[in-house]
Amino acid sequence: MGTTEGFRAVMYHHWADITFVHWRYPADLIQAMLPDGLTADTFDGSAWVGLTPFLMRDVRAPGVPAVPWLSRFPETNVRTYARDARGRDGLWFLSLDAARLPAVLAARASYRLPYHWSDMSVTGTGARRSYRCRRRWPGPAGARADADVELGAALTPAEHEGLAVFLTERYRLFTVIGGRVAHAEVSHPRWPLHHARLRHLDQNLVQAGGLPAPDHPPLVYASPGVRVRLGLWSFG
Repeated sequence: MGTTEGFRAVMYHHWADITFVHWRYPADLIQAMLPDGLTADTFDGSAWVGLTPFLMRDVRAPGVPAVPWLSRFPETNVRTYARDARGRDGLWFLSLDAARLPAVLAARASYRLPYHWSDMSVTGTGARRSYRCRRRWPGPAGARADADVELGAALTPAEHEGLAVFLTERYRLFTVIGGRVAHAEVSHPRWPLHHARLRHLDQNLVQAGGLPAPDHPPLVYASPGVRVRLGLWSFG
């Protein structure tokens, strides 16, 4: 579980029915997309980019009940991995798409994250999940991500190490506020991961984020989800 001394949550989330779709990219290509103060984090010499569709549930501030429509919506992130000047690892988002405009506007204003408002859905029963995303605002027009996923067996303890941990166990978000790198800490249990298979993928969100299209099959994991506490941004 990711925690820090003096951690105080300002938001509670439940990240549910998530799929982690990852591709290798050259580290120098990812480095060119990062702001000063962040360095591309690599595994076996490669940087990685993830497409992560999921269902956001029970979104609320401490002491405030969840509001049904506003507190539950699909989200899809395009993310990579970085380290700051102190060597701390975390997430750098190329884009985040969400289905609720108020949530998009609030996140863009408060966390300075590149959120987009999109038509989205997360459906499925049993071991199957279907994700749909069509970007509405801001562009580019036609940005999308459709994925159909089938969950397999849970990872064994031996499999839930190395690259699987590198790609999923991240407890810090990076952004830039006023020209300076800032970070917010995240606390949640370790992801219960499953092997997963893409039955269908049609996406250009990675390309819309400024990268060339993936040229090789992705590595795919899935999880029923975790409950999350999100902290305030801070510098240094």
